[in-house]
Amino acid sequence: MKAATAPAPVSTESGPWWHQSLGAGAPGIALRHIANARTGAGAWETAHRWVATMTHHPVNAHPEVSGLFRGAPAVAFALHTADHPAYARALTGLDRTVNVLVRERLARAQQRIDTGRPAPLREFDLIRGLTGLGVYLLHRRPGWHLLRDVLVYLVRLTEPLGGGQMPGWWSGDGPEGKPSDQWPNGHINFGLAHGIAGPLALLAAAQRRAIVVTGQAEAISRIMDALDQWRQGEGATVWWPGLITPAQWQAGTATSSGPQRPSWCYGTPGLARAQQVAALALGDPARQQRAEQALAACVRDEKQLSQLTDASVCHGWAGLIQTVHRAAADDSTGELAALLPDVHARMGHYLDVHGLPEHGGLLEGADGIHLASASVNTPPDADWDACLLLDG
Repeated sequence: MKAATAPAPVSTESGPWWHQSLGAGAPGIALRHIANARTGAGAWETAHRWVATMTHHPVNAHPEVSGLFRGAPAVAFALHTADHPAYARALTGLDRTVNVLVRERLARAQQRIDTGRPAPLREFDLIRGLTGLGVYLLHRRPGWHLLRDVLVYLVRLTEPLGGGQMPGWWSGDGPEGKPSDQWPNGHINFGLAHGIAGPLALLAAAQRRAIVVTGQAEAISRIMDALDQWRQGEGATVWWPGLITPAQWQAGTATSSGPQRPSWCYGTPGLARAQQVAALALGDPARQQRAEQALAACVRDEKQLSQLTDASVCHGWAGLIQTVHRAAADDSTGELAALLPDVHARMGHYLDVHGLPEHGGLLEGADGIHLASASVNTPPDADWDACLLLDG
């Protein structure tokens, strides 16, 4: 398949953020070559060159812009995934930088909750927020006190805000993370990349590793109850809205007419995988089965699949493949595993017709597509896709 054999494009972009963007820049490209080197499919010399590229500029840890997918945490995640002695000293320094960043972000978040204000997406989400920073802490140093502090914050995030009328993850901004005329009262975000499914997956993944704080199981249940409430459709077509307005939340009715595209970032695949992991953490086989059935139905639904218009990890075929691949490893029925070859073949057909993107990168570029394609033929690797919160 083209995704498994084509070399990663070399970008001509420059600037410190490209060098420190896990989603669209050098760290994501380095991650691909690190994974190749670790499995013997590539050389460490290539990985080292990309690591040198991503560390060419001083890393940025500004609390307004740094997160798992940008700045010091993005660089640290890639180096940690390498598990190579050449990077041990750099990681020690980066850990100190990330620690300071997490403490500052936590202090701001707790102060915001104390004042009863709605949450900016960048405060808690996977891409920019404390969920993403918690992912790094979980995989870098499980059980570390800072991770527990993040979990305590996420438990608090699930508690009602505004006199009990709104969920704690209600954001006063629009989906782009800033005030929007289209979302004058903000929105409630359910997605894995930017919404409450990210905190759900992290809380559940930590609990499965016996890293537990007071109220953690209850917080997982609160999120699951909310997702049960907003579960749409019936029979073979079950889905969740990615976004709703505060008015819709209060009315208990969504206006979406049908499922959105089956993406990792916002769609049924990411939401179903988060709920599967949560059900495993709670020991709830009925909820686990419902999540797996929703994902299987999505993969069989031509109407949903027809909405995929690219092969990317973020919102295309590669993200669907990687999500199903991970969910299949926890599915005792074998149904998801049986569906995976067809999904993989369909991405191969898409690439045969359209080719790989000319740009590199993890979320929307060729490198993420390569990683997802290669992982189908190997046992699940708990490293590179940890940043997607799929490993459970």
